Amino acid sequence: MKIKRSRAVAGVVAGAALVLSACGTDPAAQNNAQQPAAPAPSGTTNVECGGKSPLSAEGSSAQKGAIDIFAREYGRKCSGQQINYNPSGSGAGVKQFTAGQVDFGGSDSPLKDGAETEDAKKRCAGSEAWNLPLVVGPVAIAYNVAGVDKLALNPEVTAKIFSGAITKWNDPAIKAVKGNEAVNLPDKPIQVVFRSDESGTTDNFQKYLTAASKGAWTKGDGKQFKGGVGVGAEKSNGVVESAKATDGSITYVESAFAKDGVKPALLDSGSGPVELTAQNVATTLDSAKFKKEGTNDLALDLDAIYASNTPGAYPLLLVTYEIVCSKYSDPAVAKAVKAFLSVAATDGQAPLSEKGYVPISQGLQTKVLAAVNAIA
Repeated sequence: MKIKRSRAVAGVVAGAALVLSACGTDPAAQNNAQQPAAPAPSGTTNVECGGKSPLSAEGSSAQKGAIDIFAREYGRKCSGQQINYNPSGSGAGVKQFTAGQVDFGGSDSPLKDGAETEDAKKRCAGSEAWNLPLVVGPVAIAYNVAGVDKLALNPEVTAKIFSGAITKWNDPAIKAVKGNEAVNLPDKPIQVVFRSDESGTTDNFQKYLTAASKGAWTKGDGKQFKGGVGVGAEKSNGVVESAKATDGSITYVESAFAKDGVKPALLDSGSGPVELTAQNVATTLDSAKFKKEGTNDLALDLDAIYASNTPGAYPLLLVTYEIVCSKYSDPAVAKAVKAFLSVAATDGQAPLSEKGYVPISQGLQTKVLAAVNAIA
């Protein structure tokens, strides 16, 4: 089933300010006065409040700003109800959830089939765990090269840069990418900066390289960076600060951070260089499908998007999920989780533009709410 382009997506703010912020920071907030508010899915009027308080959750730093908004709206809708969220990173969130230490986890990539899925099922006392997407946004390949104000990359060249096969900015392969003909690329080393902590952003980036690079990326994917080159830094703020401090650097990060010292590269998947804009992200979302059609596990199948060459589509997307049990052993936890996620998917969506997030579409909201209502 395709996710239809909605007013919520089409109205999103443009450029680097349109996406996920992280680590509790608000990189887009200073531009809010100039940005139009993004229309969001409709709110909710019927939430069954109560249950455990405070809820506990842990994981993705990229969704911390959104969780703050959701928590605020949750408290307004359900007086006295609270949630404690630790933005420790996607890997830690999954581990804490499967270990039964938190009520739900936050991750920038869904549970992997195999050990993660089985561990989650054990934690859920034999019931399935579901991946519920609440925020969608692009990832920028951000660079800091003095004198280079516009740069295009294709998946093959990007894979070779992040695996160490291309080590100089004036490499002929970079020059040959469409759009770089007139760019004065310097004779200086490329300094790769990667996430040192386990990260769903890393997982999505490496999945993109695997699917799109036509065999140039052979390192595989996962929450740990596998390129074997560069220097590591923790969390989104860390990689950007490291890149800003190093001329000749390149990194991957939620695109709200690709500003003030680093710039987002244009991506050419085969139909020409594509800028990171709201319209180009919306074009990409038109082709999104679910991995398990017809179920309440709403993990999106991004591999086809990553490998596509749809004209005008920006293919490198990040989806933030809440990982929950389809059935909780404690009814008080189930009740509170359902109430929180119901508010997050409805009342919590309209304010997301305050921090440069992309609200989920109306069609996706309907599916998320159906899944939330099915939690027992």
